[in-house]
Amino acid sequence: MNSRNYQRELDELIARNTADSLCPSLLLHVCCAPCASSVLEYLYGHFAITIAYYNPNITDEQEYAYRYAELRRYVAERGMDQVRFLEVDYDPEAFFLMAQGREEDREGGARCSLCFTQRLSYTAARAKEGGYDYFATTLTVSPLKNAALINAIGERVGQQTGVRYLPSDFKKKNGYLRSIALSREYNLYRQNYCGCLYSRREAQQRQQLRDQEKMP
Repeated sequence: MNSRNYQRELDELIARNTADSLCPSLLLHVCCAPCASSVLEYLYGHFAITIAYYNPNITDEQEYAYRYAELRRYVAERGMDQVRFLEVDYDPEAFFLMAQGREEDREGGARCSLCFTQRLSYTAARAKEGGYDYFATTLTVSPLKNAALINAIGERVGQQTGVRYLPSDFKKKNGYLRSIALSREYNLYRQNYCGCLYSRREAQQRQQLRDQEKMP
C-alpha cells in the first residue's frame, strides 16, 4: 500500500525554496484549463512556470484547439503574465500508435498508463532539452486519476531522463474543489471525457445509460 503523501512533499519543497529565496523553473504538463486552474494558482510565484500542452490523446482536433484556447484564456484573465507556453505540435498519430492493441481497454486501465507515460516522457525530454529544474503534470488534480500511479511514472521517467520530477497530489487540500469553483468563476469549458475517442465512447455510453434510467 502506498503511504506517501505527495502533496505534503511538495508543500515542504516549496517551503524550503521560499526560505532560500529560490524560484526554480518548472515545465508543467497541462491537460486542460479546469485542471490547470487551481494548480497554477497554487504554484504561481513559487516556480517559473512554462506550460507544455502536450496531449496527443485528444484525438479530435477541434476539441484539442478549444481546450488549448480555454487554457490560454484562463492564464490571461488571471493575469499570470509570468507563465510561458512551450511550442508543442498536435500529434494524435503518436497516441494511436501507442494505443495499438489497447483499443478495448477500459478507461483507467493499461492504455491510460501508457498514455500518462507518453505525455510525461515528452514533457521530461523537453524539460531536459530546455534546462528546466523540474517537470510536473496537472493530471493528479482529478479524482478520477490514480495519483500514486502518475507519480510513479513521473519519477521513473525523471530518473531515465535526468530531470527532477515534482511530486504532487493536487486534488488534496481542496485542490479539486477549488478547480470546480474557478471553472465556474471563469466560465471554463469542462469536458466530460479525458480526450481520446475511446474515453469519449465510454462517456457517451454512460450518458445513454443515465438517460435510459430517467425514462418512465
